Amino acid sequence: MKILGNVLWLLLCGLWLALLWFVVGIIECITIIGIPFGLQSFKLAKLALWPFGKTITHGGGAGSTIMNVLWLIFGGLLLSLLYFIYGIVFHITIIGIPFGKQCFKLGKLALMPFGATIQNEPKKPLNRIRPST
Repeated sequence: MKILGNVLWLLLCGLWLALLWFVVGIIECITIIGIPFGLQSFKLAKLALWPFGKTITHGGGAGSTIMNVLWLIFGGLLLSLLYFIYGIVFHITIIGIPFGKQCFKLGKLALMPFGATIQNEPKKPLNRIRPST
């Protein structure tokens, strides 16, 4: 399901979202002050390209908090709000629910990207029926 979801996501909107985040990251990396913000844009581009099967964990300290506040002031809040609106729109149809969940995941990362890490979801073991002895 993850592969199918990622392929559909990539074809329908993931490629364009990743390209937009990548271009924004390059523009932000032009100045020395913008490099940390550009790196976070690259993180969002990576997740926007292939979001199914990924989890986001938040951590960090005071530095991450300060940078997240700056990110919120300079556009992070608007970007996150747009992702949440798209997630609600996707949830209108049953077919769109998995894509809506990915929009919520991207919205959460767009809200506070500093200190967040993207990891693969752990594989679930198969439940096998054991013969009784």
